[in-house]
Amino acid sequence: MATKTLTAENFGEVTENNGIVLVDFWATWCPPCRAFGPVYEKASEKHSDIVFGKVDTEAEQYLAQQFGIQSIPTVMVVRDGVIVYEQPGAMPEAMLESLIEQVRDLDMDEVRKQVSAQGAGQ
Repeated sequence: MATKTLTAENFGEVTENNGIVLVDFWATWCPPCRAFGPVYEKASEKHSDIVFGKVDTEAEQYLAQQFGIQSIPTVMVVRDGVIVYEQPGAMPEAMLESLIEQVRDLDMDEVRKQVSAQGAGQ
């Protein structure tokens, strides 16, 4: 599956209505973003059951601001509507593959309990 362009208009729908969604926050002027692009695209072709989205931080400044993106590229992973990972920096292919496997292996009932407990503690 090719990557999907995410915008303020479709971000919520895409991340809420798909099991696993990887999001690459990037910009055309960013050399590390351009270097990471082919790695991300290759993973999107390998894992057709996962949505691979891209947010151009120049075109979608609202989204970048909403998620507090300070550095690009930043990779975010949403599973079942819950952000389970967010970290800046380009990843080598092996690291991205490892991240995907770890996300697949998550016990989402346990994740929801942790999120609920964190929310109650605030």
